[in-house]
Formats: sequence, structure tokens, C-alpha cells
Amino acid sequence: MTDDATDAPPGLLDGVVVLDLTRVLAGPICGRALADLGARVIKVEPPAGDLSRFSVPRHGPISGYYAQQNAGKENVSVDLDHAEGRALLFDLACRADVVLENFRPGVCDRWGVGYDAVAAENPGVVYASLTGFGQTGPWAGRRAYAVIGHAVAGTTAGQLQHQEVVAGQAVLANDAYSHGDVYTGLVALSGVLAALFARQSTGRGQHVDVSMVDSLLFVNEHAQEQLAGETEPGDPAILGSGWSPVVEVASGERVSVAGDPAGHGYADFLRLLGRDDLVDDPEMRSWDGRRSQATRLRQDFRDFAATIPTGEDLVALLDEVGTAAGVVRSVPELAGEDHIVQRGSIVDVDDGAGGTFAIPQAPWRFSGATAGVAGPPAWRGEHNRTVLTGLLGRSDDDVDALEAAGVLVARPPRG
Repeated sequence: MTDDATDAPPGLLDGVVVLDLTRVLAGPICGRALADLGARVIKVEPPAGDLSRFSVPRHGPISGYYAQQNAGKENVSVDLDHAEGRALLFDLACRADVVLENFRPGVCDRWGVGYDAVAAENPGVVYASLTGFGQTGPWAGRRAYAVIGHAVAGTTAGQLQHQEVVAGQAVLANDAYSHGDVYTGLVALSGVLAALFARQSTGRGQHVDVSMVDSLLFVNEHAQEQLAGETEPGDPAILGSGWSPVVEVASGERVSVAGDPAGHGYADFLRLLGRDDLVDDPEMRSWDGRRSQATRLRQDFRDFAATIPTGEDLVALLDEVGTAAGVVRSVPELAGEDHIVQRGSIVDVDDGAGGTFAIPQAPWRFSGATAGVAGPPAWRGEHNRTVLTGLLGRSDDDVDALEAAGVLVARPPRG
């Protein structure tokens, strides 16, 4: 990683120790955020490795997907098939301020590191459990991944406008991005931070139960409308982006526009099209009046956009009439923009083979503290000795014996 922040002030969570037992995405992104905010995050990984270590693309011997979610964490690799491994995990949990886990309910209890067992020895622990359906309820034990959470929580059903056509029929497709996992991880982050704040006055931690389905309901800004099952006359696009168009300009670039030419901001679009005469037309002032002309108004705007030379030209024209817009860019295209470069929104990390590759930087900018990627992703077991001797007070001989017995696995390849 670049060392621009060498002399930066400490992070906001300096001194907080996090034991991260999580894998793949929902839990790891929460742990990565805590590390970015200054906590010491120790990821405990089985000898077989987090599944995401084996994903592609790869940079040197490391998976980019794994790196993005686990940069800046220390790593201890423990085989929980050994009783000594489970005892070691319990000792680590008893010395942590925060424990993160994303297994189905009951798994950590079977390992002896469930909330009740850990809190009995470490009453200040903030213990966050991230699951698909939560710790209680009839569905608590069900398996869940993001696509399942999206389906169950109404997210997939709400994306009916995003369909692909197969053999002449509209077929609903799953989103390529795991929003359910990411939302759950960030909801867990806010819960952990709130519990740490409360601990300052109470001296006690607590169990933070975070469900993917609950998280997806929480972030669904249209949930109340969907729950009501009723509609009222009026413009459906005042809030929401369902009718906001993506149009193509003469260069072939696409531009996303925050507004509907037939919607609440119709006047801005009419002025842009040179149709000021229609702005005060009584029929155009009501949604019912515009609805009959919606198809024509939207097509007129698309035709207009096709005459504009570049995407940025259209963005500038829309800005003049008070409508927000943005050129559709890929992530690599975005990374080259001066705005992103100046804000340091992308950083380079060590690839373990003498080179570097880029990952997103932490999204926070504080006036009196630093936040950001704390270091490269670790090898499995890279910090066995550092953690056990420093945090648990074990001797080097103890660590050697645990590694020789297979309880700890030391520095296998990063892949």
C-alpha cells in the first residue's frame, strides 16, 4: 500500500481489538470497515481458507475479491477440529472488544465461542452475528446468500423493470451485485459502533443480531408503499428512479438522468427541448395530463440526446436547467478521473509478488482523524506468532508446538 498516511493521526477506533470469524462478504466488509477506522482486526481463518481466497481475477498469488474485503487485517489460521484450536479461539474472543461471526445460529455455540459463553468471561464484548434471517424466528436456521436474501425480502420482485428477454419472454434475473451482503455488513458496522459507544457508559457489551432480510427491508425506501398495497393519483417519479432514463448521445456514450421527462421535473426537460410554450399548458401541470403524453415526451428527449456530441455536453446542458445527470462509466474509467485521483478514492496494495494492485479506499474523510486501508491482505496464518505471543502471552515454544500439531497453520500461499 502507498505510505502517504505515514504521519497521519491515529484512527478513531485506535486500541479496539476485533476478532473477525467471518467469511466471504457480509462479515468481512464489516471487519474491513472497522480496520479502516483504526481498529486492530484479527481474522481467524480455517486451514482450507476463506472461500473468497480462490476467486478470480488474481493478482500475483492473491484474489482481488478477498483482498478488497480483508485488507489491513491480521490473520491467524486455526483448525477448529482440534480441541486446542477451539480453546485458542475462546481465549482470543475473551480478549477482544468486538467479535464478528456470520455462521448460522448454533455453529459458534458448538465451537464453544457463542455469545453467552464469551460474555460470561468477557462481559464487555460486543458480539455481532450476521445471518440471513436472524437469531430467532422460524427461518433462523435457513441458509442464505445475497440472491436468496434479495428474493425473500422483496428486492428481486421490486426489480421487475430490469428484465432480460429470453425466447420472447421477460425473465427476471438476479442482480450481479451482492447488495444484501453489503447492506448487512454496513448495518452490522453501525450496530457495533453504537454498542461500543453504549459500553463507555454501561461497561457492558451486548449481542448485536443483524439479519440480511431485516437489512434489506430497512434500506428499501419504497417498503411502506409496498406494504400499504395502495396507490394514489399523482406523479410516481417524484421520489425514486424507476422512470429515470439512460440515454445515448452522438458519441455512443450513455448518460443517466435523474428525472422523468414526463414526471415531476417535466418543465426542465421541456425547456431543454425548446418547448417553453408547453411549460404552462394546463394539461402538462398534472400527472394525469402528462401521462397520456409520457411515451412521446420520453422519446423526444431520447431523440434530443442523440444529437448532443458527448456525454459531458449533455450533463452540462441538463445542469443548466437544474437536472442532475452523469455519464455512465465503468470502474476503470472512473478510476482515471481527476476527481477520484485527487480524493485518493483508489489505493494500491501489495500483491505478494513484488507488485501492487488497486482497491477502493475507505469512504470516510474526517477533519481530525484518519481512516483508510491499513495494509495489504494477510497470508493465512501470517500473524499466528504475533497475535498469540502479544495478545495471549504465549511463548514462541507454545506457538511452535501448536503449529507442529496442526492446530495452527503457518503462512501457506496467499491463494
